[in-house]
Amino acid sequence: MLDWDHNAYYQHLLLRHVPPGCRRVLDVGCGAGGFAVQLAQRCGHVDAVDRSAAMITEARRRTPTNVNCVQADVLTDGLPASDYDAIVSISALHHMPLDTVLAQLAAALRPGGVLAAIALPRTDLRREWPHELAAALAHRALGVRFRAERLLKIGTGFAKTPDHDVMPVVLDPRLTTRQVAAQTAELLPCAQVRRLLFWRYLLVWQKPAA
Repeated sequence: MLDWDHNAYYQHLLLRHVPPGCRRVLDVGCGAGGFAVQLAQRCGHVDAVDRSAAMITEARRRTPTNVNCVQADVLTDGLPASDYDAIVSISALHHMPLDTVLAQLAAALRPGGVLAAIALPRTDLRREWPHELAAALAHRALGVRFRAERLLKIGTGFAKTPDHDVMPVVLDPRLTTRQVAAQTAELLPCAQVRRLLFWRYLLVWQKPAA
């Protein structure tokens, strides 16, 4: 199998945007808790939220004691707390109306806090065909490398975990990268949105300190 987990591949990139010395971090759409485990190693407390009962059950099994796993829909049930030092999310924002969820998450950040999210854009071949072509070629090339790593047992090779296939998935996201950037600019001035290679975009915003 040459397939591999793009979400796991981008976890390291997202961690780079988490400010050092965070006291409290929110993980939106935590899934089975894999990223929350990494956050817990560098943050005092992590609130890991997902609306899937199966995912939260698995997350509670695998996360350490400084992770609070909560089954909730952030749009209807609210957030566990406020004044977060950082809010992060991997492949969850495209499941929700972007303008609604960004406003809610921005309000939950402390002044100076950071919002960093990776999500799926709608395919935009007219503007992003070089990304699509490069992604298709690189996905297979890296698939060969990561499979070799797994066979040689020198790393995880970003293998898909058993719970991957039961995670809720939106196969047709609503917004292209350009549309995400346009909506984000209206709500979060100075936010940065850029297309990543493997069918994802990165959104980063720091809440003004004043």
